[in-house]
Amino acid sequence: MRIMPRAMRGLLALCVLATACGAGTPAGPEASPLPPTASPQPPTPTSLPLAARVNGEGILEEAFEREVARFEAAYRALGIELATLGDYRAEVLGTLIDRRIMAQAAERLGMQVTDGELDQRLQSLVELRGGPEGMGTWLAAAGYTADEFENELREEILAARMIQNITSGLSEQADQVHARHILVATEAKAQELLAQLAAGSEFEELARLFSLDPGTRPAGGDLGWFPRGQLTMPEVEEAAFSLEAGEVSGVIQSNLGYHILQVVEKDRRPVTGEALIRYRVAAVEQWIADQREQAEIEVFVDG
Repeated sequence: MRIMPRAMRGLLALCVLATACGAGTPAGPEASPLPPTASPQPPTPTSLPLAARVNGEGILEEAFEREVARFEAAYRALGIELATLGDYRAEVLGTLIDRRIMAQAAERLGMQVTDGELDQRLQSLVELRGGPEGMGTWLAAAGYTADEFENELREEILAARMIQNITSGLSEQADQVHARHILVATEAKAQELLAQLAAGSEFEELARLFSLDPGTRPAGGDLGWFPRGQLTMPEVEEAAFSLEAGEVSGVIQSNLGYHILQVVEKDRRPVTGEALIRYRVAAVEQWIADQREQAEIEVFVDG
């Protein structure tokens, strides 16, 4: 186990990276190695089928299916088997719902994308694609109409501004823990090691001898410093923040196996580098989770 971000949807990762680099809004879809995501369509007076509705605003089923097709094409191009990706249809729809929630929140705060700004961004994309003909070819290959792509771009800008709004208020200092851990395959082995620790064995030495985590074993199980939202195993992270410096946990079960945790130090420290990006990502994830609880979300398609 190593300090890593939880799985993040493409839009969030792109936008938070842009924020971390100091950009006002994230780069347009051309900055991504994958095709940009399709925009959920605004409410329509027609009876076209919906994939979902978010606070009364519909996401057209046909737009969702085109986005699924783009997702599939992108991963096939990377040589990744779709069967290894799990329920990616639900993930795609979740991305569309999350971005709609962010755009709605941005609009409630008075944020807007002017026609002039949108035209400027579109012109940059046209130039990147080698002119109108090249842009038209790309749109057709990606399955976009011009109107759909403009809607997508407008909403992406709004969502990016909302993400920047969320992350700009974060302190770059956070409560952090410096901890070590030992990972073993069975509870019985973990209990055996706990008994050895109680008898006076050194935590670092036991980690080097018995831990199954190759990333931390050579350093005596050292996980380094981390704020909340950084570990792959939330059970271990929760234990780390509940213990005091110098304390050793009981046996902690996770999807990886059984852990014993030792807290070395606790302090409020600056968050920098990749950890700062992950810290921002975690804040956006929590914001979206909170907003989803309050939002009226209806889903009309299967994953």
